Amino acid sequence: MPDKPTDDALVLTSRDEAVLTLTLNRPQARNALSEGLMAALQAALDTAGHDPTVRVVIIAANGPVFSSGHDLKEISPHWKDGDRGRHYFERLMKQCARLMQTIVRLPKPVIAEVQGIATAAGCQLVASCDLAVAADGAKFATPGVNIGLFCSTPMVALSRNVARKQAMEMLLTGEMISATRAREIGLINRVVAGEALRAETMKLAQAIAAKPHTVVAIGKEAFYRQLELGLSSAYDYAAEVMTRNLLEADAEEGIGAFIDKREPHWK
Repeated sequence: MPDKPTDDALVLTSRDEAVLTLTLNRPQARNALSEGLMAALQAALDTAGHDPTVRVVIIAANGPVFSSGHDLKEISPHWKDGDRGRHYFERLMKQCARLMQTIVRLPKPVIAEVQGIATAAGCQLVASCDLAVAADGAKFATPGVNIGLFCSTPMVALSRNVARKQAMEMLLTGEMISATRAREIGLINRVVAGEALRAETMKLAQAIAAKPHTVVAIGKEAFYRQLELGLSSAYDYAAEVMTRNLLEADAEEGIGAFIDKREPHWK
């Protein structure tokens, strides 16, 4: 049986065998990404990255909102700082950028389980995850343009998941899109009925957790690195990764099992 979260921390943790669920727990503040919440999520991800018993991470949220983005109530007092908040804003954006890059660089797949609205940096969080499953009532937006703050940092993750014109439409209009539309443009993978969200996300997580973890780690790293390269360099890099992968015991076992028509026994 999975462990049950038992405290009132900003991020709750629970385990179901090799799957770790991290649940954003500021429902009263629409799970806004405050400094504290980002720090708690960062710490949990750092721990998961070094835990060999964790194969897949799910990021979920409590309440009707997955995340409304940065905590504007936490931000606004800093306009009264002597430097108009420059030092604070720079530190906050660096903290957020580190968190999003940690998700991408984590050697375990990360799945967003989106039960409600995900806007601004909350939408960025979804886009930063490797996979995303959403309830049919979930909605997504990058609405900063509506309040004089273009969603520039969410743009980085969004534009790496969604076609350019679709990303620009979201960024320039700030309009909400449905879960179905989010799937159509590539922001999320699956849309399910709300009552089936946990089961569907866990089904996907467990399917990935059953794969050889060393191979999954190699593949995830290679996927993101090759995207940053030109075509020729990407093929050179991917060929080197394939060679390294072929030297792994799990590759020998998996190919041998395929040839022998038997189930593989991962090392």
